[in-house]
Amino acid sequence: MAGLLDGLRILVLEDEFLIAMDVEQICRDEGAADVVIARSIADAEAATSSLDFDAAILDLLLGSVSTLPFAATLRERGTPFVFASGYTDLKEISASFPGIKIVGKPYSGDDILSALAQARLQTQV
Repeated sequence: MAGLLDGLRILVLEDEFLIAMDVEQICRDEGAADVVIARSIADAEAATSSLDFDAAILDLLLGSVSTLPFAATLRERGTPFVFASGYTDLKEISASFPGIKIVGKPYSGDDILSALAQARLQTQV
């Protein structure tokens, strides 16, 4: 049976190790060919400079560092992404990134997969 992410390369930008590992497993279970975990903006920038990603899952805050500038770079490249965060004041994010799904933590695998599928469809239109 085909998975939602069959053959795709996914970037996971998440500083919480256990959450990152859980998201990686969710993606692999759905057929992702490659899942790269970045725990900092520098790691994510290095990964995207050498690899093309089909989609990305971004935590909004890595410690106290915002991932919004990196998200803007992904948007410019046309890489679909979703935010996954426990952050509660989402008005600024929704205004800056209209149409980008924000999945609240804690989330289920179905939540993140549904958001990724929606992001990929929006980018392909």
